[in-house]
Amino acid sequence: MERTLGPLGPHPHEPHGNGFAAKLNWLRAGVLGANDGIVSTAGLVVGVAAATTDTTALFTAGIAGLSAGAISMAVGEYVSVSTQRDSERALLARERKELREQPESELVELTGIYQAKGLTPETARKVAEELTAHDAFTAHAEAELGLNPAELTNPWLAALASAGAFLLGALLPLLAILLPPASARIPVTFVAVLVALAITGSVSARLGGSPRGRAVVRVVLGGALAMAITYGIGGLAGVAGV
Repeated sequence: MERTLGPLGPHPHEPHGNGFAAKLNWLRAGVLGANDGIVSTAGLVVGVAAATTDTTALFTAGIAGLSAGAISMAVGEYVSVSTQRDSERALLARERKELREQPESELVELTGIYQAKGLTPETARKVAEELTAHDAFTAHAEAELGLNPAELTNPWLAALASAGAFLLGALLPLLAILLPPASARIPVTFVAVLVALAITGSVSARLGGSPRGRAVVRVVLGGALAMAITYGIGGLAGVAGV
């Protein structure tokens, strides 16, 4: 599809705009969160399954890992996004103050930004004046800071999304280890997890615009290695009677 450009960048209705990029970031974060849930929970339940066939022990370990992982993801995402948002708000407050106290200097600065993008001095000045007249704060925030004051990330939504993605991913290995008969638990879980990782790796690569093959191989090999190591550790612990 041909990209439609206005004088300052992508047309707001085209999928190349900031809103679409933000949605892609959310989707990518969700896929990565699900991937973390799959790998960490799979490693945990496979390790426990190597040491015991007791269904209650497997269920308890899986639920504990799932809950702890989801809470950890939520807290980590909340703290990270809150810190980022605080920094963004501080930058926006400083920009608002500069616009109020030095409007002419800010206009010159905005003109210089668009001139550096390739516009002639006259066109850059006209664009800066028109944007300033329309919404000076938003124009300067987007051009100077790369921020849209109306689209700052909500840390609560980020925390919920991260926890939800982790939970969805973690459910797969938990069900895969609990539902089959004891003799088939490990192979069923290995296959289910590797297939799921191949899917998440492919989706993540597509969202990021990178080659799918390498992404899928990396995530599948990583997941297989994690399960193999925890399986070995669990087996040793079971033999030792720990």
